[in-house]
Amino acid sequence: MSKIFPKLAKSITLAAKNGGPDPDSNAPLRVAIQNGKAANLSKENIENAIKRAAGKDASEITEVSYEAKGPHGALFFIECATDNTNRSVGNLKAILGKNGGEIVPGGALNFMFDRKTVIEFSIPEQKDLEELEFELIDSGLEEMSVDDGVVTLIGDYTSFASLTSAVEGMGIEATKSGLQHLPSQPIELTEEQIVDVEDLLDKIEDDDDVQAVYTNLG
Repeated sequence: MSKIFPKLAKSITLAAKNGGPDPDSNAPLRVAIQNGKAANLSKENIENAIKRAAGKDASEITEVSYEAKGPHGALFFIECATDNTNRSVGNLKAILGKNGGEIVPGGALNFMFDRKTVIEFSIPEQKDLEELEFELIDSGLEEMSVDDGVVTLIGDYTSFASLTSAVEGMGIEATKSGLQHLPSQPIELTEEQIVDVEDLLDKIEDDDDVQAVYTNLG
């Protein structure tokens, strides 16, 4: 959790910086707070993260994305929040270079990933899932799946606000929601190859500036 909590707090600070400190009128902040609570981020840390949005440190933080290639045809879309882009890209180049990967020009992988709204929540009690799916189509739902008691909704990135609001309007509390880059052409690897890719993935995620990493693994 020592790595997760700072990243969650930073996402809350950025959301408050970009849209204001009131979660009622700032949907991304509301979502960031929900994600923090789902990971057991304390109320005090959430409040402090919101307060930091008005400080000098927050004004220096920017959001930036990098694209990379790894071993065995693996691709990575890496989202960072940083106060020093030179440090961030330098760290990523070093991590990738030592593990059979490299940074590629921005936009090179656009056709390999689709930006989607992704919302997860536990199966709601006294709610028919087929009926729920039908009700959410008008709000931008493209796909719904259920795995091990968790419902996952996927919609176009432009439907983030409408789909999030619709779920909230049903009285359902999301355990995770946000915009993700999902692979349009996922690849299948051997178990040994997956170990190599996941080892690199872990090292990228361990970097303090990295907020999220998406791959094309199937």
